[in-house]
Amino acid sequence: MTGRASGREPSLADVRLPDRVRAVVLVLHGGAEQDDQPVDGRSLSWRRGRQLARDIAPPLAGDGIGVVLLRYRMRGWNVASDGMPAPVADARWALDELARRHGRPVALVGHSMGARTAVAVAAHASVHGVVALAPWFPRGEPVEPLRAKALRAAHGRRDHVTSAGATRQYVERAHGVCDATFTDMGDVGHYLLRRVAAWNAIAVAGVREVLAAR
Repeated sequence: MTGRASGREPSLADVRLPDRVRAVVLVLHGGAEQDDQPVDGRSLSWRRGRQLARDIAPPLAGDGIGVVLLRYRMRGWNVASDGMPAPVADARWALDELARRHGRPVALVGHSMGARTAVAVAAHASVHGVVALAPWFPRGEPVEPLRAKALRAAHGRRDHVTSAGATRQYVERAHGVCDATFTDMGDVGHYLLRRVAAWNAIAVAGVREVLAAR
């Protein structure tokens, strides 16, 4: 599966599917608040997302869970004239594409901006829930898309890019609409570069919990 062409179109990349697909994880990589440059192989956020996808695919394959990475059209959140952030539009396209090709339940795994993107599209019929790693959750970020889904959020206390406190507050608000938990990752920062095995374990366990929650 290659999806649409790269560059100014989103694409599905690093596709890792077991022989019998029971469910699919869609990995959503991070980005910037504003950046209209195309996502390419030099993007550190893309490369971190690719490594995350490759790390979690082997343990999930035994559960019949495939892993697919979305490459956005551009690096930033970049709200369009219609009010739609660029990665949200790309993620909705990806979910429709996965539903068309596989028709299986989906768990979203997002890092940073990817986590914000994940909760924005969580209302999609195929989505069972979100695993949010060091998420970017601005004050007042809507929780309603998570209604009747599941949220597993994890954040380190030394994150100076996004806020662990904001993530805790988001999880507390999300309790009103969904099964939501917060994991304190301890003395680590934003980029998933320290305690890599622990981040991967949280992602794998979160996917399993999210898919079992419905």
